[in-house]
Amino acid sequence: MQKYHGIFRHILLLIILTIMIILIYLYGVISTKDMGISSDKYRNDYIAWENTMLDINPNYENLKILIDVEEKRLYLLNNNDLINSYTIASGKLSTPSPLGLWKIVNKARWSGGFGTRWMGLNVPWGSYGIHGTNKPGSIGYNASAGCIRMNNRDVEDLYKYVKVNTPVVIVNGLYGPFGYGMRIIKPGHRGSDVIEIQRRLRALGYYNSEHLDGKYGPMLEQALYDFQRDNNLPKDPNIGPDVYDKLGVILME
Repeated sequence: MQKYHGIFRHILLLIILTIMIILIYLYGVISTKDMGISSDKYRNDYIAWENTMLDINPNYENLKILIDVEEKRLYLLNNNDLINSYTIASGKLSTPSPLGLWKIVNKARWSGGFGTRWMGLNVPWGSYGIHGTNKPGSIGYNASAGCIRMNNRDVEDLYKYVKVNTPVVIVNGLYGPFGYGMRIIKPGHRGSDVIEIQRRLRALGYYNSEHLDGKYGPMLEQALYDFQRDNNLPKDPNIGPDVYDKLGVILME
């Protein structure tokens, strides 16, 4: 029975991956302005390096990365075909990894605490990436400040295939942006759950911004007050069960 549960779980995760890839085009969560490389020199060096890699490695056309925080696994896929999987370390409970759909926006060869390779993600509320480590004993645990940490040999292997703009989906179970649970969201909080609240309020005409940044600031607070007023809820800067319920956020077992 456990074997079949595992197969069913992986099928569901692949379905989630496909849906989230579609959402990148439907909702415009990822700003194309964030997808460039910082300098012309780095861009030219990277293009030359990537062309060399494509000559000696398979040139997969539809690469995707699926990271399951709960399983502590990173899956490298071409379409829905598994190329490889790796054990990872994810964020501590106090500094969780950013759930959602992102893209690789830069690549670099590093050293020290971040290991030998870095692949940056376009998370709007902070600096997050996939990188190596000088603490291999941390792999398999909630150990990082939010980044996805890998053994150096694994991140070097992944780095060979992954291109800038490769989609990256980070999930924690099957609950999307609420994979860490339905916390009380307060002013100043950041995260994928905040982006989802912004998206839902925008769809209802309360949050008037094209850019969803995952940061609970004054604009979101005013949108929340307007939504509470129109739905007969008490004015409260904290987003809790009553607001979740009115916005239709329900976690099903």
